[in-house]
Amino acid sequence: MAAPAPDRRGERLRAGIRIGGEVLITLGLVLLLFVFYAVHVTDWFSAHRQSEAGDRLRAQWQQRAPEAPPAPTAAGEGFAQLYIPAFGPDYRYTVLEGTDAKTLAAGPGHYAGTALPGEQGNLAIAGHRIGKGAPFGDLDRLAACDALVVETAADWYVYRVLPMSRQVAGWDPAADPRCTGVAPIDGPYRGVAGQEIVRPEQGEVIYPVPGRPHDALPREQQTRLITLTTCHPRFSAAQRLIVHGVLVKQYPKDPVHRDLRPPELEES
Repeated sequence: MAAPAPDRRGERLRAGIRIGGEVLITLGLVLLLFVFYAVHVTDWFSAHRQSEAGDRLRAQWQQRAPEAPPAPTAAGEGFAQLYIPAFGPDYRYTVLEGTDAKTLAAGPGHYAGTALPGEQGNLAIAGHRIGKGAPFGDLDRLAACDALVVETAADWYVYRVLPMSRQVAGWDPAADPRCTGVAPIDGPYRGVAGQEIVRPEQGEVIYPVPGRPHDALPREQQTRLITLTTCHPRFSAAQRLIVHGVLVKQYPKDPVHRDLRPPELEES
């Protein structure tokens, strides 16, 4: 009588576990490589493109006559520089025209059709939060009255973050000298706060009066705002993090002493 076949179920189980473990390790390595590429490799490419855009913009400014009117900006080209002193003295990004994927891979992008720096209406700018330079990676850290400084060929514009929703009821601008000119805005702007989180399809946050129809106010009655947008939460595009600010100061550039900078850049 032949001996019974050995029971190899244990061996098959161990082999299955070993193979499954190897697959999981491989998938983990692939995921780590993807994250490394998304966060670091794209940062290197974006930094190079951002540097080139900044060099071109500064060269244009140096060649521009002081009295020359601003020329229309081509898609993907820089037209202003954004400083956020709360993020450190080295925070400076060239703002490019447009918000397509190629443009945003090189830096913050201006939503076409929204206000230009200093204009009445809403200067709206988008930026990545993770990878591709992540210019708006720390946007959630901004507090009421933090400065958002925009430099153009002829002027410096100082915007400041509006009060947060929880601060509106007891708002006291005298409590912080930086808050001069910053207050909850009434009328059609009621409810526009320094920060909000919205769904991706809520594009009305970049309208001249955020959250209201385009024709909510005649242009000559519109407040001069800035709106920064980015994805939320980190590593997700499920929502959008929005920051709103209001223009409080304008410094025309001195055509002789072009290296003069507004004192707001020294804030931290």
